[in-house]
Amino acid sequence: MDAVRVDKWLWAVRVYSTRTAATDACHGGHVKVNAKPAKPATSVVVGDRIVVRASGLERVLEVARIIDKRVGAAIAAECLIDHTPPPTPIDEAGPVFARDRAAGRPTKRDRRQLDRLRQR
Repeated sequence: MDAVRVDKWLWAVRVYSTRTAATDACHGGHVKVNAKPAKPATSVVVGDRIVVRASGLERVLEVARIIDKRVGAAIAAECLIDHTPPPTPIDEAGPVFARDRAAGRPTKRDRRQLDRLRQR
């Protein structure tokens, strides 16, 4: 096997928990293969770089081995090379914007601050 679909590979190496989630991420523009937006059926080969936004983090992965079936975590780790840079101290600190849980509906200012955080 020389190539496999990107959604299938992301599911097989356990980046996404379901293949549907991997497909939705591709449709949503959260997956890039070799710096180009990827559709779910985009083929990946050994050596391709994949940038994935999953769980609020952006990961940079390189395909080390082609697999199309879901395997154990130890074997899945051998199929990719993780080039993700270490998190910055700001990312580790947690959210900058904090509201009381029972504060009611967010004000216009609150919504703008939340939008700024989401765009990062």
